[in-house]
Amino acid sequence: MKWLITKYLITAALVVLISEAAKRSDRLGGFIAALPLVTLLTLVWLHLEHQSEARLANHAWYTFWYVVPTLPMFLAFPWLLPRLGFWWTFGACALITVACFGAFALVLKRFGIVLL
Repeated sequence: MKWLITKYLITAALVVLISEAAKRSDRLGGFIAALPLVTLLTLVWLHLEHQSEARLANHAWYTFWYVVPTLPMFLAFPWLLPRLGFWWTFGACALITVACFGAFALVLKRFGIVLL
């Protein structure tokens, strides 16, 4: 139980660090958020929990493919925000991401990469 609480506290601290940095500097906050810190931390947690190398490698492999269809959302958000407001933009970006992910998964399936 102590290990789980430690994981939660460190992971939450990372999110707070990013949001605090973003309050002070748009660029710094964006830069830190763009770093694969959560993925790297996840790989550390998996390694410390004695998961196999295959599981760690698969996590990194699928994370790469899952990141790609999220990128259009980051372009749509600043364009939609002044037009729709925060919550509608948030929802629209979620739908954009789901649509991009579905289309991306179909394209990748043709190349033997199965995401769904």
